[in-house]
This record gives sequence, structure tokens and C-alpha cells, in this order.
Amino acid sequence: MAKPELDESEQRDVTRLCIQSGLLLMQHGAESALVESVIRRLGLALGVGSVEVAIMANALTVTTLSGGHCITTVRRNEDRGINMHVVTETQRMMLSVEAGQLDLARAMSRLEEIKPYKYPRWLVVVLIGLSCACFARLGKADWTGCGVTFVAAAVAMAARQQLAHLHFSPLVNFFVTAFVATSVAAQGLIYKLGETPKIAMASCVLLLVPGVPLINAVSDMVKGYINTGISRWTMATLLTISTCGGIVLAMNVWKVWAWL
Repeated sequence: MAKPELDESEQRDVTRLCIQSGLLLMQHGAESALVESVIRRLGLALGVGSVEVAIMANALTVTTLSGGHCITTVRRNEDRGINMHVVTETQRMMLSVEAGQLDLARAMSRLEEIKPYKYPRWLVVVLIGLSCACFARLGKADWTGCGVTFVAAAVAMAARQQLAHLHFSPLVNFFVTAFVATSVAAQGLIYKLGETPKIAMASCVLLLVPGVPLINAVSDMVKGYINTGISRWTMATLLTISTCGGIVLAMNVWKVWAWL
């Protein structure tokens, strides 16, 4: 049985829900293939005839077709940080619509309720310090070196959080964070703390590896989203360059060339 055609008002609401869902995914670290899949499946489940999606680095365009009538809308994309809670909750909302558990109004209400879940800042600082210290231990650092790594990474993460709270550019954020982490870890080499201070200097900047952007970039290019893939790869490269700049500056300031 053919689906009943939506009136213009309903189609507009479906289009708005689709693009808001896709935008939420893009803003919080979802790959392009997932964004397009969720938008298409959501639109079709709510009764439109077809859904066309154009994904760009900083914008999202969605067109729905119902009864020969097209509605197109565009939204600007602004990065709001990686948050898998938002990504999974948006997918769950779409799956509930497909299962018939949510209608259009309830789906819109559910989407508005999705907010980024954030851990307490102190907990993130402690766990980042521990993860970098564990990485140093894997690199055969002694316990003193692991302690230096923990302190350097924790202080750097606190600085990173504060810079993000003040809405600094991610490039500035990564540069300053790398400088702080390397500066703190350099004290271990200057004051000869432990037998492996060089490993501590290398491990304390682990928190600045742009893993998710690099993974998404490769995934996008492999799956045919060349423009967004190149854009994400370029941004990840710039973040890496900023990190290297902060590390080199700290080494110059403290006259410690631990990696050479």
C-alpha cells in the first residue's frame, strides 16, 4: 500500500526534524555515512517519498520529496566537541520512529531532550592523567616517570578544559596545552626525577592525539565522502601541527631536547 502524502506543513516539520538530527550528529563527531543514513531512514519512516542529503564540511543540506512537492533546508555546522552520548541517543530516536514507537511530535520532543552528557571536570582530569601514565608504563617508564606523566597530563587537561570553556580556537587550545604538558614534564628531566624522564615527556601529550577526526576522515574518504574527509583530515593535521608547535616551544624555553 502506498504511503499517504504529507501536507506541506507536515513535510516541513519532517524536513526540520531530519536536518536537526543530522546536524546534531555532525556537531558531535559522527561520520558522514552515519549522518546520511539516519536522515534518510528518519524521513522515510515519517512518510516522505524520498530524502536527499548533501554533506559539506561546515554545512548540511536536506531535501524531502512528497507528492511531487520538494522542501529544501540548509543548516550551518559548528563543531561542539565529540560526544558519543548525543550520537547514540539520536540513533535510538530514529530507531524508535522506525519501530512505530514515536510519531513526529514525540520524535521532535525527544530530539530536543538530547543534551550532551559531560563528566565532572575533575574526573576527566584524573582519568586523563591516569591514561597517559599507563601509556608511559607501557613504554617502560619507572614509577617516578609515571608520576611525572600523571601530573603533566592532568595539569595540561585542566588547562585544555579552561581554554575550551573560554571558547578559544581549537588550534590555540592544542598549542597551549602541548606547551603546558611538555613544560611540566620537562621538570622531571631538569631535576632528574626518576630514570625515564624522556618517556614522561613523550607520554604526557597523548591526550592531544586527534584520533576521532583522523578515523572519521579516513572513513569518509573510503565511503565516498571525499570533501568532508579531506576537510576533517586537514583539521586533524592542523591540530597535530599546533601540538608540535607547543612541544617545540616548551623545549626551547626549558632548553630540554628530550626527543633528540
